[in-house]
Amino acid sequence: MQQTLNTTLLIIGGGPGGYVAAIRAGQLGISTILVEGQALGGTCLNIGCIPSKALIHVAEQFQQTRHHSQGSALGINVSAPTLDIGKSVEWKDGIVDRLTTGVAALLKKHKVQVIHGWARVVDGKTVDIEGAHTRIQCEHLLLATGSKSVNLPMLPLGGPIISSTEALAPKALPKRLIVVGGGYIGLELGIAYRKLGAEVSVVEAQERILPAYDSELTQPVLESVKQLGIKLYLKHSVEGFDAGTHTLQVRDPNGDSLNLETDQVLVAVGRKPNTQGWNLEALNLEMNGSALRIDQRCQTSMRNVWAIGDLAGEPMLAHRAMAQGEMVAELIAGQHREFNPTAIAAVCFTDPELVVVGKTPDEAKAAGLDCIVSSFPFAANGRAMTLESKSGFVRVVARRDNHLIVGWQAVGVGVSELSTAFGQSLEMGARLEDIAGTIHAHPTLGEAVQEAALRALGHALHL
Repeated sequence: MQQTLNTTLLIIGGGPGGYVAAIRAGQLGISTILVEGQALGGTCLNIGCIPSKALIHVAEQFQQTRHHSQGSALGINVSAPTLDIGKSVEWKDGIVDRLTTGVAALLKKHKVQVIHGWARVVDGKTVDIEGAHTRIQCEHLLLATGSKSVNLPMLPLGGPIISSTEALAPKALPKRLIVVGGGYIGLELGIAYRKLGAEVSVVEAQERILPAYDSELTQPVLESVKQLGIKLYLKHSVEGFDAGTHTLQVRDPNGDSLNLETDQVLVAVGRKPNTQGWNLEALNLEMNGSALRIDQRCQTSMRNVWAIGDLAGEPMLAHRAMAQGEMVAELIAGQHREFNPTAIAAVCFTDPELVVVGKTPDEAKAAGLDCIVSSFPFAANGRAMTLESKSGFVRVVARRDNHLIVGWQAVGVGVSELSTAFGQSLEMGARLEDIAGTIHAHPTLGEAVQEAALRALGHALHL
């Protein structure tokens, strides 16, 4: 016997976009049902952003302790540390559990009905829940199904071939790991595994690591990768894996074949919108490549069917999905909103960290803007020195005519936390004089932000 539920808003997907939309809808008094086939929090909380940062923290702590066991300049000496990876994974799982439990509590508090099951779209107003004998009728349908790892046909997952999901929950650490893909996911995990003691190699088809970022910005990361002893195979393409000999076959830039011995291969070549397996085809929506086409209000080509987050393509960032989800709930409540952020920060948690907000020098040039580009090195920043980290810089891009800031970039220890200041200055239309004239606390990494603006105006104080 099938039961039918009626609701104003039905959300498919309980990741950052879906659960934030549900919470905001609940706050606004909109009757809401959220359907999630796996755990609340989606990729980000369970097998993405949060667990990867936890593993990166474990790796950093282990490496620091190992460094001190060899006698450090700080005068700290300890005996050689050992790693219980099972305990590390348990700690990471504890954080994930606290966060997902918190999301469930917030949804309950705001009277959102959560149904655990797999949604199957019937039409723009009707969705069946597989195996639950439940049909849901809604006025508004919000699609927030996220994305999944891109697989390589010549490297089918299983056994020694793993994705980021398995890499974030290791039962044991491999002696040797090859990462296929030198983008942010591959490098974040590759660096972490290297610090945990594995021998790591990275195979990247492009001519440099982090090809989405400019070479000046990625240079400190490249130096760090080399210092850590990670082997790079740039401009190399993957041909296959031989399970018998545990070798990855790659082709070098000259077309010659190489056999690389390894215990595990991590495939990290990007993500794609999750459009399969829930009968999206029934809606016949307009596509934008492999993603759903949406307008400035996250509306699809069908009235009252909305799409947010990774399903709607790049940039595939949890914070973008959250902002879109909040907006869609407010639109359904009758508010006037549009999704037109000045900039969305992209953060790469490599060592050192990397942040890009707004236009890079190359992008400003391509847009026909005459800009001042100025950077301030952390080597001249007192706080960076006390953190034993002098590599990297803060860079500002501003229009020459009126000094309006159009972009910020930074690479260095802990620069992910500067992304907030960067985003705010762009959203508020700050000029170089605004940042230069704001008193920044001393000693902080943020002083490099002020100094970059001062330098752009021709009078940096500490350089």
